Amino acid sequence: MLNIDELKFDEKGLIPAVVVDAESRAVLTLAYMNRESLRISMERGLTCFWSRSRGELWLKGETSGNYQHIVSITADCDRDALVVEVQKDGPACHLGTDSCFNDRVFEAEDRAEAFTYEGLYGLLEGRRAAPKEGSYTSYLFNKGLDKILKKVGEESTEVIIAAKAGDRRETVYELADLAYHAMVLMVETGITLEELKAELASRHVIDKKVKQEKMV
Repeated sequence: MLNIDELKFDEKGLIPAVVVDAESRAVLTLAYMNRESLRISMERGLTCFWSRSRGELWLKGETSGNYQHIVSITADCDRDALVVEVQKDGPACHLGTDSCFNDRVFEAEDRAEAFTYEGLYGLLEGRRAAPKEGSYTSYLFNKGLDKILKKVGEESTEVIIAAKAGDRRETVYELADLAYHAMVLMVETGITLEELKAELASRHVIDKKVKQEKMV
């Protein structure tokens, strides 16, 4: 275990801290710590940063209630940057989004074209058959059905919140999360894409008949 004195703070006494969701592995935010905020973070098990704009200590969640419970703090090889893994109580961004990183700057042209549900399904099957250390997908399969169902429920709620707020970009983001977790559920329960496609294809026959009768 490193001692704080072994870390390299910059000329202003600060060290960058990349905050990562311990479960999803998503990058939540980039903040800065000084020795005092790092000490408080370690003592309380909650992220505490140094606000460069206000020039004061800042305990994340103190006003919003969106605390970040620290799982681990790791220094990089040069010991001049930190990765803080957390379990969060709510959105990480002051704008109310799950992460502060939402505005894409670049994306490979072939990325969207390369994606297929079949490809994703195959990747998920592979993670289930051969778990990979550090993989969020492997983590879900390891935790089992109850954890996967919990995530599907959480992501469904996030879709509703984003859509109700009229936030199109956030709704797309949350729908993608929901689709991913739904496919994890499919793999876990042995439901194939072919079964899903067959069910959807059959619905044009019953929509105006059986379903309407059930709704009356």
